[in-house]
Amino acid sequence: MNLKLYLLTRITAVALLCLLATLTYVLQRSAQQSAAQAQSTLAALGKQLEFQLLKVSAGEKLTNPFPDFDLWKQTGSEPGICASYLANDGETMRNYCKGIDLSTHHYPKHFAELYRRLFGPEFDWQRPITYDSQVYGVLTVSVSAELSIARAWDDARDLLALSAATITTVCLLVYLAVSRALLPAQAIVEGLNRLSSGDLAFRLPNFDLLEWRQTATAINRLAENQQQLLAERQKLAVMLMNLQEEERRYLARELHDELGQCLTAIHAVAAGISQTAQQRCPELVTEAEQISRFTQAMQNSLRGLLTRLRPTELEELGLDASLRSLITSWNGLGKTHYSLHINGDCRMLTEPLAISLFRITQEAVSNIAKHASASQAVITLTVDGTQASITIQDDGNAIALPFAAHHGIGLLGMRERVAALNGQFSLHLAKPHGLIIQARLPIEQPESAE
Repeated sequence: MNLKLYLLTRITAVALLCLLATLTYVLQRSAQQSAAQAQSTLAALGKQLEFQLLKVSAGEKLTNPFPDFDLWKQTGSEPGICASYLANDGETMRNYCKGIDLSTHHYPKHFAELYRRLFGPEFDWQRPITYDSQVYGVLTVSVSAELSIARAWDDARDLLALSAATITTVCLLVYLAVSRALLPAQAIVEGLNRLSSGDLAFRLPNFDLLEWRQTATAINRLAENQQQLLAERQKLAVMLMNLQEEERRYLARELHDELGQCLTAIHAVAAGISQTAQQRCPELVTEAEQISRFTQAMQNSLRGLLTRLRPTELEELGLDASLRSLITSWNGLGKTHYSLHINGDCRMLTEPLAISLFRITQEAVSNIAKHASASQAVITLTVDGTQASITIQDDGNAIALPFAAHHGIGLLGMRERVAALNGQFSLHLAKPHGLIIQARLPIEQPESAE
C-alpha cells in the first residue's frame, strides 16, 4: 500500500474512534442534562407546593386551590416538561404539560431507537409533598422522550458536522504534509534505479529532513564504495588480461622456438634416414616416412595452437586480417558457415581493445561450434569514433535465457573482459531460435597535443 494512503487510513480510523467516543460522551451528557432538568423542576415545584401548604396551614386564603401550578407555569416551565400531583386519597390530581412543536425537531428513526436502547429517555422523577412531617401527596415530573431525543440528535448532528469538517481538513493537511515530506523518496528510488543500472557516478543530493539526509548519505557512501570496488576490479581484470596475453605470447614464443625447432630437426633427420635407408637398408624406409608423417602432423597441430595463443596476423596485419583468418579456418572445420562483416577502420583501436575483440570473437565462434548446432552465424564488427561494437548471431538451438551452467563459462569470460574495459555486454534470443551476443567497448580518445 502507498505510504500516504496507509497513513491516511490510520489517521482516519483513529479519528473515527475518537469521534465515536466523543459522540457517546455527548449523548450521555444530553441524557444527564434532561435528567438534571427534570430534577431541577421537581425541586422547584415541590418547594412551591410545600409553601402553599404553609400558607393554608397559616389560614391564608390562596388565589387558586391547592395544588396551584400557576407560578411554576409563569416562571420555570419549559417545553416538554410534565408535572402531576396525586393526593394521598387518590382523588385530588393535577396535571400540566407544556407541549413542544415537534415539527421543528427532526431526527432519524434509527437514531431514536438506538438512543432509547442506550439511555432510556423516559424520565419520571417523584418526590413526596410534606408539611409538618405529614405527607399530603406525591409530585411527579417527567421529561418528554421526543424532546430528549431531539436535543440529543441536535448535539450529535452538530458534533458530526464539526468532526467531518475537522477530519477532512486534518486528512487533507496530513496528505499534503506527507506528500511534501515524501518527495525525496521518489528521488531516492530513481537514484537507486540508476545505481542498479550501473551508473555508480550518480549521487543523491542533501535533503532538508534529517532522516532523508542520513539515508542519502548512506546510499552515496555505498555507491562510492561500490564504484571504488568496481574500479579496482576493472584494474585487476585488465592486469589479469594483460598477464594472460603475456603468458600466451611467452608460450607461443617458447613453443615456436623450442618445440618447433625440435620438430623441424626431427623431420629433417627422418628425411635423411629415409634417403640413407633407400640405399643401404630399404626395410627402414617405411618407419622413416612414418616418423616424417607424425612430425608433420605435430607441426600442423603446433601451428594451430600457436594461432590460438598468439595469431601472427594480429601483430603484423591487425585485427581485420586476424578475424578474417579466424573465420576462414573455422569455415573449413565444421558444419556451421560463418560470415564476417567489418564496418570502419580497425586501425583506430588500441592493442588491448583489438585483442579483446579478437578473443570475444574467438570464444563466441568456439561456443557456436561446440554447443549451438547452428548452420549459419554472422559476425558484425563496427568501429566508429567513440566505440567499437561487435555482434555475433547464430541460428542455433538456443530458445531461452539464461543458459545452463556448462554453457556459461565462455560467456562469463566475455562479460568479464567487456566489463574490465568499461563496456556493455548483452545476450538476446534470435527469432525463431538462436543467440545474439552484443558487446560495446568505448574507444579511448588520445589526448590532443598542446
